[in-house]
Amino acid sequence: MHAAVKILLGLVLIVIGFGLFLDTPSVGLWNSMTGINWWNNFVIVLTGMIPPLLLLVGIFIVWLEADELGAEKEIKSEEKKEKMEEPEERTEKPAAHGRKKKK
Repeated sequence: MHAAVKILLGLVLIVIGFGLFLDTPSVGLWNSMTGINWWNNFVIVLTGMIPPLLLLVGIFIVWLEADELGAEKEIKSEEKKEKMEEPEERTEKPAAHGRKKKK
């Protein structure tokens, strides 16, 4: 499917969606055909989705921050290991360079 056709289809769906939301019982174009009050159903679904959405966002934040704390702890432990290994390397390097090979 070409991109322009997809854009046109998307725009049609947007117009239909707005038409359903903006339709009031007094106008009743879609409401009279379908018998469904779209706005009230949307509000019911939205209010029903708020608690699970908050739970998922909260779980994601806790997981993300716990992972970040673990990464910070791992970085600090690696830095400590590198600092402890550096003095050993400094003492070994001059000894290795001080010897000259004879040909």
